[in-house]
Amino acid sequence: MTRHLFGTDGVRGVANSEPMTPETVMAIGQAAAQVFLRRKGRRDKILIGKDTRLSGYMLETALASGICSMGVDVLLVGPLPTPGIAFLTASMRADAGVVISASHNPFQDNGIKFFDADGFKLPDETEALIERYMKDGEHLQQRCQAADVGKAARVADAVGRYVVFLKNTFPKGMTLEGYKIVLDCANGAAYRVAPLVFTELGAEVVLVGAEPDGVNINCGVGALHPEVMCDQVRRNGAQLGVALDGDADRLILADENGEVIDGDHVMAMIAKALLQSGELRRNTLVSTVMSNIGLEIACREMGCQLLRTQVGDRYVVEELRRNGYNFGGEQSGHLVFLDHATTGDGTLSALQVLALMAQSGKPLSELSKVMTSLPQVLRNLKVASKPDMTQIPRVCQAIEAAESELADRGRVLVRYSGTEMLARVMIEGESMQQIERLRDQIIEVIDSEIGAK
Repeated sequence: MTRHLFGTDGVRGVANSEPMTPETVMAIGQAAAQVFLRRKGRRDKILIGKDTRLSGYMLETALASGICSMGVDVLLVGPLPTPGIAFLTASMRADAGVVISASHNPFQDNGIKFFDADGFKLPDETEALIERYMKDGEHLQQRCQAADVGKAARVADAVGRYVVFLKNTFPKGMTLEGYKIVLDCANGAAYRVAPLVFTELGAEVVLVGAEPDGVNINCGVGALHPEVMCDQVRRNGAQLGVALDGDADRLILADENGEVIDGDHVMAMIAKALLQSGELRRNTLVSTVMSNIGLEIACREMGCQLLRTQVGDRYVVEELRRNGYNFGGEQSGHLVFLDHATTGDGTLSALQVLALMAQSGKPLSELSKVMTSLPQVLRNLKVASKPDMTQIPRVCQAIEAAESELADRGRVLVRYSGTEMLARVMIEGESMQQIERLRDQIIEVIDSEIGAK
């Protein structure tokens, strides 16, 4: 089944414009309630959380109304990180969880994403089913009688439950005493949770971006603006900087020198530690096609393999579950520790890095040297159409020639944009001059075949 409303990470759009209007969101709630209906001798319940966007109030009410109209109860937890919703959905035995958030987007945008009862994101097929129910109106036929309308209740201790869970992922008997951490919450969903976790474990926290007002989420702070965190690390002499995004499912780190450490380097150092302790299942790290080839080389040198998926942390999780792996993530900072959580969690990831720093006695700058990023070039080209490029002989020949020249010390990635009429050509290698030349050669061929005139 084809999805039109749901994208790579739920439904997104400008708040109060389609599809993020109260009417459409209520219909999503009605259709989702029908999809998740269990009727196993108890009231069905769906948990709803959100980030700090102004439009969250409007959409939360609409979503809850749609769900309740189908005879399903609603549990409201208010602002909480996306991974916190995943955790609570499973721990509170809810039939599903919903997050109202547009992640790293500006406050004008908002979105909706779902978790199944086990705390994992929905597969494409289930999202397509929700869309089908919305389209054919089938869910409206199941609207309940007045006496069976669902109830909505607030979960007063949601923050406390999630804080305890996060602290329990940190090694027993270990504290963060003596560590000074710069923590940038992006004025988002983690503004209460993350400071509590680090301070209760003993760290001295320099707090940034923890005063949300509904419109300042991701505005000049957070993972999209790591320079703020880096500056504060240098000014305060901190050992670590942690910058979360609006829904706190990913992070960007800064070492003690105020230098940015991206997701690829974090994956490399964590994979090495897990490999050495025998805890990296099947000696495999899972990432996406966007990870730098330097990560692939580092994995090869340390004795493990790197498997790549399409872009999106949900696809990383699907690969982890499908083949019994336990660690993976994205260059953007979505890190998935499947032994602890069902989805990316920025705060949890920071705790695992801090545990590695404490156990090894090494600063982050030294730990991150396990990987060296190779130069990367990217160029976009406007195209007139999006045919399968594997069926265009000249394009295939140009890509194969570049791959042959780079051998195992470089990488070529050619793909279409998911939202624009663009072809993207990305090449990595040891020589900037070489990869720029190869990139331009491929672009020239694509332009001659399908370029927009």
